[in-house]
Amino acid sequence: MADQSRESAAVARTGMLVRRPVADVFAAFADPAITSRFWFTRGSAALAAGRRVTWSWEMYGASADVLVTAFEPDRRIEIEWDGYGGRTRVEWTFASLPEGTFVAISESGWTGDAAELLGYVRESTGGFTWMLAGAKAWLEHGVQLNLVGDRFPRGPQDPYPVA
Repeated sequence: MADQSRESAAVARTGMLVRRPVADVFAAFADPAITSRFWFTRGSAALAAGRRVTWSWEMYGASADVLVTAFEPDRRIEIEWDGYGGRTRVEWTFASLPEGTFVAISESGWTGDAAELLGYVRESTGGFTWMLAGAKAWLEHGVQLNLVGDRFPRGPQDPYPVA
């Protein structure tokens, strides 16, 4: 029973205002030709309800199999994927504001002890925050910052190069 309460309490959350209309921001997360400008390097297909896609981060030799469990244009995307520590659920919500679109992201569904859960939440929150910052730069200014690729220049197994 204690593990279940730990699992339900382990939720990574982040969010950011992107100064673009909601349709533009939503499309950037649904269309891999755009998403590849700020997150993964290749996506096998555009997102749609019930669709299975593969996202690849070629710089890391990594990929993820993704199942789209909810797809509400300009409002919400939900997926299941093999994130940190096993199969998890990720949800993006898009709120139209006068100054742009607020994108909120949450990930949940991990299992493990308290230390493992804390690590998963930390890594997920950080990763999605980097991704959102890259999306903001691309969508607002047309600048491809390469934040996700540059986060681990020698790969995730060696995250902090020493001179």
